Amino acid sequence: MMPDLYIPTYTINDWKLWKGDWELIKGCPVSLNPSAVNKHQLMSGYLTCFLITQLKEKKAYTKCKVLYGTDWIINETNIIRPDIMIVCGEIDPNSHINNTPTLIIEIASKATQLKNRNTKFNLYEFCGVKYYLMAEPDNNAIEVFELIDNKY
Repeated sequence: MMPDLYIPTYTINDWKLWKGDWELIKGCPVSLNPSAVNKHQLMSGYLTCFLITQLKEKKAYTKCKVLYGTDWIINETNIIRPDIMIVCGEIDPNSHINNTPTLIIEIASKATQLKNRNTKFNLYEFCGVKYYLMAEPDNNAIEVFELIDNKY
């Protein structure tokens, strides 16, 4: 018989004390990878500029903002840092994001593929993110998922 294992659950108060870059998923700390390679950074920059331009052209930039490398505090035990997100509504310039983004883009790499396709996919769906895009710089492709009836 296996002994009971104690698996601690961490919260935002623990997260605030940690050095380095971390996400917190269901109370479990997840170390963020070192900075991405150039193809990831280039795709991120192009997509960010494209989204900003689109919002400005549609006169929506006063209501919605494009953010990148910003922490989204979902609740006490879930803190995520999407590659790019569009957040609409009030944004406190001196804080992290607390409201659900309208759109999230994750740029895939071999190191993040499984987390993006499973953990983050399910978390974003559960939290009600309207659009989730998974970009793949290796083949210049983007998969688009739209939340319809609470499912992607």
